[in-house]
Amino acid sequence: MGIQLSKGQRIDLTKTNPGLVKAVIGLGWDTNKYQGGQDFDLDASAFLVDAQNKCVNDHDFIFYNNLQHPSGAIIHTGDNRTGEGDGDDEQLIVDFSSIPSYVDRIGITVTIHDAELRKQNFGQVSNAFVRLVDEANGQELLRFDLGEDFSIETAVVVCELYRHGNDWKFNAVGSGFSGGLASLCKNYGLQV
Repeated sequence: MGIQLSKGQRIDLTKTNPGLVKAVIGLGWDTNKYQGGQDFDLDASAFLVDAQNKCVNDHDFIFYNNLQHPSGAIIHTGDNRTGEGDGDDEQLIVDFSSIPSYVDRIGITVTIHDAELRKQNFGQVSNAFVRLVDEANGQELLRFDLGEDFSIETAVVVCELYRHGNDWKFNAVGSGFSGGLASLCKNYGLQV
């Protein structure tokens, strides 16, 4: 088992794991016993941003309708529309050797699809986590459990991977947003 992080904690990734080239970012969650008559569809996304914390173009937004960055740096393995079962509900594969030089950080987020229409929010989600696994050997290097700090939020910046010199670090963010995916896109400089 990897290192357990708390909100706000930062950790070296590539410096302390010199062989780390590809990592699997696994995201998982459960829904509380709330029954609103509709399934929860949570979606993982990645925003590749420059030093101004903005996406340079639409290709820098990886989600269920754009599963792979043109560089191959980020691959979304597909949309899980129910969150059923144990383990990771959605995964992103990061190839540190392919990340374009203009990318300063990568925001990893989770949003609730049609949250307002379905009257759903992260106060109804439990056991949310992100974990980072070395793809080469399957070893879990770190894990961040988000806790139950959310209420009306419909989007969460779970973590960020960020460049520090020639190395990459991990920041356990756990910051909620209202306004869902549209709000996150605007935050990262994309037109909705």
